[in-house]
Amino acid sequence: MKIARLALHWQILIALGLAVLAGTLSGPEGSLFGVRLVDVYAFLGTLFLNALKMLIVPLILSSIITGMASIGEGGALGRLGGKTLTYYLTTSFLAIVTGLFLVNLTQPGIVDGQPAKEALGLTAELDPALEEKVAGSGLGEMAEIFLRMVPPNIVAAAAEGQMLGLIFFGLLFGFFMTRLREPLKESLTRFWSGTFEVMMMITDWVMRFAPIGVFGLVAKVVATTGYSAIAPLAVFFFTVLAALAFHLFVNLSLLLRFVGGVSPLAMLRAMAPALLTAFSTSSSSATLPLTMECVEKNAGVSNRVTSFVLPLGATVNMDGTALYECVAAVFIAQAYGLELDLADQFLIVVTALLTSIGVAGIPAASLVAITIILAAMGLPAEGVALILAVDRLLDMCRTSVNVYSDASGAVIIARLEGERPLRAKLDA
Repeated sequence: MKIARLALHWQILIALGLAVLAGTLSGPEGSLFGVRLVDVYAFLGTLFLNALKMLIVPLILSSIITGMASIGEGGALGRLGGKTLTYYLTTSFLAIVTGLFLVNLTQPGIVDGQPAKEALGLTAELDPALEEKVAGSGLGEMAEIFLRMVPPNIVAAAAEGQMLGLIFFGLLFGFFMTRLREPLKESLTRFWSGTFEVMMMITDWVMRFAPIGVFGLVAKVVATTGYSAIAPLAVFFFTVLAALAFHLFVNLSLLLRFVGGVSPLAMLRAMAPALLTAFSTSSSSATLPLTMECVEKNAGVSNRVTSFVLPLGATVNMDGTALYECVAAVFIAQAYGLELDLADQFLIVVTALLTSIGVAGIPAASLVAITIILAAMGLPAEGVALILAVDRLLDMCRTSVNVYSDASGAVIIARLEGERPLRAKLDA
């Protein structure tokens, strides 16, 4: 008889509870058989973070190349493709700016006017050169960002964690790969598609160990700092929720009303089944069949628009994820006491916008993207440990925003193509 396996989110919740209990009981000096338990917690957490970092280069490169290749297939970069990409970039940019505004307003990484590094149990030290560079940077530093996008050695850039150049290279490679003649195009497409599928399987396998990683990371924080980390994490959690809500109910609603000419309330009712499924599964890809059904049957969008916009959106249009990555990166920077000026925040916007293209529609894949943004900023990867405790619930929320943005895009693009989605309900 098979034993039913608990869903990942339940495993993580149980791990969180056990981590709080273990950290409280062991304290900073607790030991077992002569081994300090804090060191055991740190080992488990570091092992999980190393596994995430191991995935970065092949996952992001293969996903961006295959994503760009799918966009360019069959002349899809024509009129319909142009409108779709414009919508994706616009909504992702709005989401990121919304997140930036709110995280700068609430400053979750600052406690009583001081960086929350000690309260959150962060131990890694920033590179002094990084602090000096950030302190002395200005608008002229934006030119440096664009120089990073075109590295002289792509292999060295990947080895040194310069992800911006790697992402840009992937976009170019995927775009021009579709311009090759057969059979070269088919061979490359199969190679990168196969690489992407393998990386998805490895990512899924690594995420099976997320409860162990969460246990180690959270237990270490509780054992060394007690419960002082709760306050900044709570502020971060509600900042992300508020930003996601604003993007869904304000940004996307305004686009639906004034560009799509449809009622936002009617759109919410039409997409309710898909949104609930996205919330429960935390997967844009798993929700895709139901999303397509809701958009076609409930919203009245043609299959021509739906079959192009939604599968593409489930791969490359991640408004909620891009917003979350941005807020998390700024939160971690604040916790380390790194003051970010306009150029640094512009770097976050560009990196979040580009990485959101390559984030797969599977649970917790955005943790990899956040690691990429931290690497681009020169921040330690241990900062990811801060958000693991609240990541699962936020993952459910941002996936719902991702799916709703895709569906809204299908409705708006259908309207621009001369269709009348949801018009009967609006006129009534």
